[in-house]
Amino acid sequence: MMSLDLSGIARVVEDLVLLDTVQFSRPGAGAPVFDQETGEYTYPQDEILYEGRGAVQVASSPGGVSPLPLPNLPWSDETTSRYRALTPLSAPIAERDMLVTVVAVHPGGDLALLGRQWRVTDPSVAGTLGAVRITSLDQVQQTREGGT
Repeated sequence: MMSLDLSGIARVVEDLVLLDTVQFSRPGAGAPVFDQETGEYTYPQDEILYEGRGAVQVASSPGGVSPLPLPNLPWSDETTSRYRALTPLSAPIAERDMLVTVVAVHPGGDLALLGRQWRVTDPSVAGTLGAVRITSLDQVQQTREGGT
């Protein structure tokens, strides 16, 4: 039986689409610690699980309003921003609630993406015929320093 080899297509897609550098990290465990010198709380360091080629794209129209799960209740103020991260198939499968950060953009890319963060909403999509790994994301509305 012949098998379908997508490795050539995967390389082409990676070279055309995965132009930026993204970082997947697991938020640091533990409570913040108060720093007497600065008067601010310090959060535990995140554990970086992947940093490499990738892209972040809008998966649908951004900024949809999410209803609360019960009928006859008001709409939630928190929006859901549907994005997706694309990484090589060699990248690890992301876990729910990991953070994705754009750490470098390609020449001519959107510099406003630098430092922006998204939270993984589901484990990375897996399939028998894939050219890149796709991970569902929701944009982080505030950074931890900002009070999430």
